[in-house]
Amino acid sequence: MKNEPKSLQEAILYFSNIDNCIEYLASSRWPSGVVCPICGSDRVSSFNAKRRTWTCSKHHPKREFSVKIGTIFEDSPIGLDKWLAAVWMLANCKNGISSYEVARDLNVTQKTAWFMLHRIRLALHENNPGDLGGEVEVDETFIGGKARNMHLSERKRRITGTGGKDKAIVFGALERGGKVVATPINDRKKEGIHTQVKAHVKAGSALYSDALRSYDGLAQYYAHEVIDHAEKYVDGKVHTNGLENFWSLLKRGISGTYVSVEPFHLFRYLDEQVFRYNNRNTKKFSFTDSDRFDLAVSKITGKRLTFIVLMGKVGTTHAC
Repeated sequence: MKNEPKSLQEAILYFSNIDNCIEYLASSRWPSGVVCPICGSDRVSSFNAKRRTWTCSKHHPKREFSVKIGTIFEDSPIGLDKWLAAVWMLANCKNGISSYEVARDLNVTQKTAWFMLHRIRLALHENNPGDLGGEVEVDETFIGGKARNMHLSERKRRITGTGGKDKAIVFGALERGGKVVATPINDRKKEGIHTQVKAHVKAGSALYSDALRSYDGLAQYYAHEVIDHAEKYVDGKVHTNGLENFWSLLKRGISGTYVSVEPFHLFRYLDEQVFRYNNRNTKKFSFTDSDRFDLAVSKITGKRLTFIVLMGKVGTTHAC
């Protein structure tokens, strides 16, 4: 794309023109030419500049379509200029961006901004993260608010025990110098931990974990070595410091930007942080802001999130 924006300022200026938005999305979605999102036919009419739509030559429902059809933007009254600005910010802000900030910046309501961000997080989700290999670190962490920061009534509702009893648990696996996978789990029992490790790590890989007993028995599938954090944190190559770094980034975003995240929505925030981490700017990956934006936009097709599904049929929203 000519004059592709390289910064947020350039993106806002460029996408303030609706024709630029449509041209960019169309070229990203249909690099070989526009095709009907309903039937897949490439026999479509020329672009209708007045209605900003195309029409499929075949006769079927919804023959006339816009670039939004079949994407996370479908049926949204929000302009593409605001949508693309929101995608840029979420894809590139290291610690995330709150719905309140997006609402102020884009002049929409906080509820609208919150819904927009969750639809973008759906696009960032990686359906098939692939198997990790080589040297892989595995660990779990607890996600939840600190009791000292809660109002008394909220503390009584949410804190019913000590330690991680009332917190969400996240399992993570990190390929050193490569990608990370993070997913919520119900508990830290051996069966669940082994299932997660086998699902994400190639057999025969070098596996490093802490001394949690749930990891016992993995040596028959991996070159498994353990670091006991009660004694030390590093023993040569045996450590989980890379994954601890990812946990730090994740919690900095949740605690500092989003303040409070309901466990029901936690997996979406994990998808967001995993996307930015796996497409970071390093010697191996070398992603720029515009590269991350292009990649995020390339993933918006074939995904749809309605408000009812987002809320799990709950009648109230949670501000984050």
